[in-house]
Amino acid sequence: MQSTTDIVKPAGFDLILFGGTGDLAWRKLMPALFQAFRHGSLPEGGRIIGVARDDLSDAQYRSLIASRFRDVEGPKQPSAAEFDRFAALLHYVRMDLSKAEDYQRLAATLAERQAATVVMYVATAPGLFTTVVEQLAAAGLNTPHTRVVLEKPLGHDLESNRAINESVARVFGERQVFRIDHYLGKPSVQNLFALRFGNALFEPLWRRETIANIQITIAEDLGVEKRGNFYDSTGALRDMVQNHALQLLCAIAMEPPINAHADAIRDEKLKVLRSLKAWTPETLSQHVIRGQYSAGNSGGKAVPGYLQEAGVPAGSSTETYVALRTEIENWRWAGVPFYIRTGKRLASREAHIVVNFRPTPHPIFKAPIGAANKLVINLQPRDGLELHLLAEGQAQRNTGAHLGGSSVATQTLAPVQLDLDFDKRFGNERVGAYERLLLDVIDGRLNLFVRSDEQEEAWHWVQPILENWDAGFAPPRPYAAGTWGPSAASAMIARDGHCWSEEA
Repeated sequence: MQSTTDIVKPAGFDLILFGGTGDLAWRKLMPALFQAFRHGSLPEGGRIIGVARDDLSDAQYRSLIASRFRDVEGPKQPSAAEFDRFAALLHYVRMDLSKAEDYQRLAATLAERQAATVVMYVATAPGLFTTVVEQLAAAGLNTPHTRVVLEKPLGHDLESNRAINESVARVFGERQVFRIDHYLGKPSVQNLFALRFGNALFEPLWRRETIANIQITIAEDLGVEKRGNFYDSTGALRDMVQNHALQLLCAIAMEPPINAHADAIRDEKLKVLRSLKAWTPETLSQHVIRGQYSAGNSGGKAVPGYLQEAGVPAGSSTETYVALRTEIENWRWAGVPFYIRTGKRLASREAHIVVNFRPTPHPIFKAPIGAANKLVINLQPRDGLELHLLAEGQAQRNTGAHLGGSSVATQTLAPVQLDLDFDKRFGNERVGAYERLLLDVIDGRLNLFVRSDEQEEAWHWVQPILENWDAGFAPPRPYAAGTWGPSAASAMIARDGHCWSEEA
């Protein structure tokens, strides 16, 4: 009979990073894990196991990660003593992801102890996702306490996305699959949910009767840098719109969920995606603008155009910019245009959502042309809210009008702004996106991850745009680096009588 002292209790967690020497691992994941360790929020008794083809020992892997941390600036850089304590968690397994015997070696490493939770973080090329999950199953590593994290992009079109999700579903249950979108982990996006569903102030106004249009902007001032080969096979639509931008649109437009549970939230997001207006040949030509940056000036220095970037093939038609107009066909939002734009080598690095409210139905005050109420939700680099109102300015005497023999004073309104900076209010050492998401995976919280049907619906909506471009329609329009994109994007929104936020 086995005594209680012989029973092996499950240890903390094992986090296996496939692609453990890659760009994502050292640039995002390792710094996030270190910050969680520093904050004391990383569960005790854990192991972080890097997996790659390089022939490294544990000590060499720790040294490699330490060398990459020297690039971290400011307070997030660890001291030597801090990193040494963190490095004790780091281990390494050399693997060829196509070889079954290497998965058996990984299984032997994991069998050295019984971790309560095993996280397989697949930070590889999407073409390897199916291979990895099938080999994990063949090696018996798809146990009930295993979770698998899949990085974007999950496929390059609707068909490939379905194929990946079907292969994953054959070996893992849906509640074991964490499709990560780091935008959902940003504190600013969490504040977006809190703004909508934690306050009674905005809900009565959050509808077509009071909102004129909503604009979502995700702008980068950098080019493709050294990622030309990767980016040219992806483009702005796949890289940013299909995932990040649509997730922001869902957060803005979804109905209040019945509770804060994962499926309740994701059910409401799915309804938004299914309500997006279907594309027609006419709307594809008028409401979707794609662009590609040419040489220009960015940050005070001359920069090359996309076609001159390393790794970009001559004559490439890959888009570095997308602007589009859509509508949500339901009772809350019918007729309200939603504008999305994203691009590289734009005038600045910023991400924000602008909710433009309708003007007063009968103006009795004089106001600046185009002035109206709006709510600006800043996502990066600044995290906060701006509420733009109109307040009393100078009163002007209008001597040309008389009522009963008296001149009339015209009250002039001036724009004023209420500004809440979350970094100043709550401190800038708040939990970062990847730190929060990694902790959620270890704890099994699915709220900030994308469900398979939700992801497939996003691809379903994007697919007609891809097919339209593949057929040779709407070639990318050039725009100079350091500007806000092609003029056609401004013309598109102007046809509705609106303008982008910087043009107001």
